Amino acid sequence: QVQLVESGGGLVQAGGSLRLSCAASGAIFNINTMGWYRQAPGKQRELVATITRGGSTNYVDSVKGRFTISRDNKNTLYLQMNSLKHEDTAVYYCNAVWGYNNLWGQGTQVTVSS
Repeated sequence: QVQLVESGGGLVQAGGSLRLSCAASGAIFNINTMGWYRQAPGKQRELVATITRGGSTNYVDSVKGRFTISRDNKNTLYLQMNSLKHEDTAVYYCNAVWGYNNLWGQGTQVTVSS
């Protein structure tokens, strides 16, 4: 079964750091773009960062300079989050796009206390 599994969420104080991971399992080949999205309570899901197979990255303005997205050659995706703010509190979702496929993980909660 093809799936994405996130880990690394938790509770952290403002100014702290967390590292999220997303492992792709199953018959997934040639993933083009992988990304992190987040959804805060009462808000729509928003893009946080994406990375292509070639390594090109894109970030939402609010996380530039604080978050870093990366991936390895085994389709594992990472998000290093530094200088966390209370407004970064959300459920973070991993996403993978390849061919006609668009797959989401189950989400991991990140809570930043102010």
